[in-house]
Amino acid sequence: MKREAKLLLNKACDSLVLAIELFNRPSDRGRVSGTLIMLDHAFEMFLKAAILHRGGRIRERRAKQTIGFDACVRRSLTDGSIKYLSEEQALLLQTINGLRDAAQHHLLDISEGQLYVHVQSGVTLFRDLLKSVFNQELATRLPTRVLPVSTSPPTDLATLFDSEIGEIKKLLMPGRRRRLEALARLRPLAILDATIQGEKGQPSDADLRRIGKEVSKCRTWTDIFPGAAAVEIVADGTGPSLSLRLSKKEGIPVQLVPEGTPGASVVAVKRVNELDFYSLGAKQLAEKFGLTIPKVVAVVDYLGLRQRSDCYKEIRIGKSVFKR
Repeated sequence: MKREAKLLLNKACDSLVLAIELFNRPSDRGRVSGTLIMLDHAFEMFLKAAILHRGGRIRERRAKQTIGFDACVRRSLTDGSIKYLSEEQALLLQTINGLRDAAQHHLLDISEGQLYVHVQSGVTLFRDLLKSVFNQELATRLPTRVLPVSTSPPTDLATLFDSEIGEIKKLLMPGRRRRLEALARLRPLAILDATIQGEKGQPSDADLRRIGKEVSKCRTWTDIFPGAAAVEIVADGTGPSLSLRLSKKEGIPVQLVPEGTPGASVVAVKRVNELDFYSLGAKQLAEKFGLTIPKVVAVVDYLGLRQRSDCYKEIRIGKSVFKR
């Protein structure tokens, strides 16, 4: 293993241990924020270690800083030579990162059940990736006493959301004057829902107020959070050997957007063979439409297709240039 990758992996494991330690602490002071911040840091260090280990780069040319969390996930998911993440694993990473952003930069009120689901799922994912990428067992990296502990671990996302919506309804009742607390409690649900639907970023106060109105109207949580409704908790084993994964249900539609689309999550599709995607030159277009090549070029220029990256690209292979 490369030295830099080894050091990053050690740092990732240290942060994971701290996240679990904070989760298990008896005091609630700073517990939620500390747990999410350290869990997110553990995964960022792991992603960078894995990219290096698989022959990738974590620095752009002439850049002073290493790439960020989103870029790490994108490369780990879509780069053909590096790829080791599944879509579901990428969505979980994005959810944890979104919760960390909310906890570090604003207000986040997350229930014990939700926090447990994300931490236990995170530990399970870390273990799975450590084995698949580095062929190491997580047990060799953690003290024997370290594991997330919950007196009543939830294993049903529907029950968990029903309970959350019930508590939020109480906060939103007329005369309670606890709307700010209700919005903070809605935020983790909205983050999970948006991430599953491929949206990046924090929900605005206006978004949360709109969701709060829907909750007050007694709409079902599956209608309010269609993205979260597409996810289920998959539990394997019990006790110390429990593995928890957030899994997308079958038949959930996936929307493809160009890389770099504002507000879009990093789950994406990368074209490995550009010539297969940009498959038509002027000659092929002329044959398909029964036009001369000059007329095809004139139409292309009139429509401005050369300025659209999804329609036109000059591909260089050696000294040859293919205009597609």
